Amino acid sequence: MNKLDPIRIFLKVAELESFSGAAQQLGLPNTTVSANVRELEEDFGVRLLQRTTRRVKLTQEGAAFYARSRDLLDEFDELGAMFDGDADGLTGRLRVDLTVGIAARIVLPRLKEFMARHPRLEINLSTTDRRVDVVREGFDCVLRSGPLADSSLVARPLGSYRMVNCASPAYLEAFGTPRTLADLARHRIVHYDALLGGSAPVWEWFDGERTRLAPVGGMLTVNGTACFEAACRAGLGLIQAPDVGIRAYLDSGELVDVLPDFRPEPMPVAFVYPSRRYVPARTLAFMEWVQELLAPYLDPR
Repeated sequence: MNKLDPIRIFLKVAELESFSGAAQQLGLPNTTVSANVRELEEDFGVRLLQRTTRRVKLTQEGAAFYARSRDLLDEFDELGAMFDGDADGLTGRLRVDLTVGIAARIVLPRLKEFMARHPRLEINLSTTDRRVDVVREGFDCVLRSGPLADSSLVARPLGSYRMVNCASPAYLEAFGTPRTLADLARHRIVHYDALLGGSAPVWEWFDGERTRLAPVGGMLTVNGTACFEAACRAGLGLIQAPDVGIRAYLDSGELVDVLPDFRPEPMPVAFVYPSRRYVPARTLAFMEWVQELLAPYLDPR
C-alpha cells in the first residue's frame, strides 16, 4: 500500500459511515481498514472518527481533515489524469448506475466500442430503478431522469426525453382508440409508482404552459420499468413513457402511439456525480459518450 492509501481508506469510511461498508467496497479485510484509520489518528494525534455500536461519525477534527484530504487526493488524481489520454486510453475503475432500459437498449449494445478504445478501463455497471445513494454507494456517476433534489451532487444536464402515449393493438381492439381526453373515461392505464400505492393513477399532459392532470382508471400498478412496458405490450392498459424506452416497439408495431396532442412535458435527464473540484477523465469520457448515444432521443431543453 502506498502512503496515500490510508487517507483513501479513511475517506471511504467517512463517506459510508461504516468500516465494514468501506472494507466491502475497497475489497479489503475489516482489520486492514480499521488499522489504517487508527494509524492516521496516531500519526496526527487526533481522533478523526467517533465510533458507536451502530454508526461512525466524523469528529470536528475529522471533518476538517476530510475536507483537506479530499482536495489533496483530487489534486493528486488530477496529476495522474494528465496521462489518461495516452495511446492505451483511460485507466482505473469506473462505477456507474443506469436505468435497466437505457443500459439494455442503448449502452450495452455499443459498450464494446467504448471498451475497445480504453482496454485498461474497468467498468462496474449497476442497473436498477431504485434511486441509489451516489456517495454512500461509491458511484462515479449516475444517470437520473426527472427533477433533481440532491443539492450535494453536481448535475450535468443532457436534455429531456420526449414522452409518448401508447397501447398495444390488442388493447385498442378491445377498448377502442382514444381520440380526446373525454375518451379516457372508458380506458385504463398501467400506473407506474415506485412506492406501489403511494399515488393515484392520473393522465398527465402539457398544454404549452403548464402540466395538467386528469384522474383515470387503473387496475394495475407496477414499480419497475421492465414490467411497465411488458404490461402495456400484454394489452393491460395505456402507458405514458419516454420515447427512448419504447421506440423499438412503436417502430415494430407492437405498440401504437395514441393521443399525440396530450403528451406529458419532456422529462429532464442528467448525469449526477459527487461534488468535487476534480472529475476523473474516465468519468467525463463515459458521460460524454453516453450523451452521444442518447442524443437522438433527447430534446435540447
